Amino acid sequence: MNRRDFLKKSAMAAGAVSLPYLLPGGTLFAPTGSRIANHVVFCLFAGGVRNLESVHKIDGNLMPNMLTGNESISNDILGGMSNLPSPASTRLQTLGTLFREFRYKQGPTGHYGGHNTILTGRYDETISLAQRPKYPTVFELYRKHSSPEQAALNSWWVSNSLGPYPALNFSDDPEYGAIYGANYVQPGSMIVGMPQDPIQLDDVKLDKVASMRQFMDNNFTSKTTAKDAGITNTAANRKRIEEFLRAEYQNAVNGQYSSFWGLQQNTINNDQVTMFFAEQVIKEFKPELLVVNMQDVDTCHQNFTRYANNIRKADYAVAKLWETIQNTPGMANDTILIVAPEHGRNLQPNTISDQYGRYALDHTSDPTSREIFCLVVGPPSKVKQNQLITQQVGESIDLVPTIARILGFDSEIPGGRLFGRHLGEAFV
Repeated sequence: MNRRDFLKKSAMAAGAVSLPYLLPGGTLFAPTGSRIANHVVFCLFAGGVRNLESVHKIDGNLMPNMLTGNESISNDILGGMSNLPSPASTRLQTLGTLFREFRYKQGPTGHYGGHNTILTGRYDETISLAQRPKYPTVFELYRKHSSPEQAALNSWWVSNSLGPYPALNFSDDPEYGAIYGANYVQPGSMIVGMPQDPIQLDDVKLDKVASMRQFMDNNFTSKTTAKDAGITNTAANRKRIEEFLRAEYQNAVNGQYSSFWGLQQNTINNDQVTMFFAEQVIKEFKPELLVVNMQDVDTCHQNFTRYANNIRKADYAVAKLWETIQNTPGMANDTILIVAPEHGRNLQPNTISDQYGRYALDHTSDPTSREIFCLVVGPPSKVKQNQLITQQVGESIDLVPTIARILGFDSEIPGGRLFGRHLGEAFV
């Protein structure tokens, strides 16, 4: 009897039930692949972040929790900065390797295209907002090609609600698809609302959990067949996720999401809410693969100073997430954190100026909009510490192979599926 048949029969014997989205946790066998670490957390520093403002620090160090250096922020935008706590005593750059000149080399410099490339490891010139990715996502590759096949409880995609991001948890590839997708959550719209534009928390009822589950299940309507998975869903795991969502709603009703991390409510943005919820996923499920995005820097189309301020807020959120990882048993000292934007922004501004007279920036495929960075952080036994790579090394399609190598399923992926390479320079 092969492993897949064994898993099928074991699940059926246990009285498993079939539910399209809430898939099982735990495994019957230890992973057979050689792993660098057992957990990967990937933060898409999304929305279009230009290297000039981030790793090149043309306006000073807007990312003091992530990057070394104490360069002063330019006076003309300093007044637009939120009053955040002092930076962490240990900058994340010192805990890993910074690829300062990473590149998004092909494809449209739009958010969905950039996300699609990073999550599939494939450049796609024909990506459409009306369709799921054509090629399998990192979630599908991880779940199908790990040994044994991994459960969705180990794989999470947490993002804001902009555009078609829910479509990125699985592809239309007939060999993969919904049965290998990740759990997907939009904290800002589905869980808590935003402090700046809040839902009426007093009106939130716990029976909305059923609506959330229906929303997630609808993503899999007519696409999922349990017989194709090799395993079926257990009632226990279905109940566990439902209880988790109920608890999150109750926390929202109690006002726990209106202010957190010791920050004032008026300084919290959507990215920080998203990251705070990602922390709750980490504490509850300790996922092997978690991807979370931050999109608020996209305000740069109209307001450069707000863009700079949101870079700073996202930097703070990443540092808080790392702190949570290090305080979570099972993930501390066994997690690789990867941070990268999906694309950059234009060198030349548009015609919209903010209150400081600084002009806004779009992203229309000029060379600067393809300049990004990548930071890989982890324990010193796994990741080279305080390493700065200033040459042009690495590109967007390298992130899926790198995650595959970290989690030990790279050798199981069929030939022709991966087009990038493992970023071996970052690892011991």
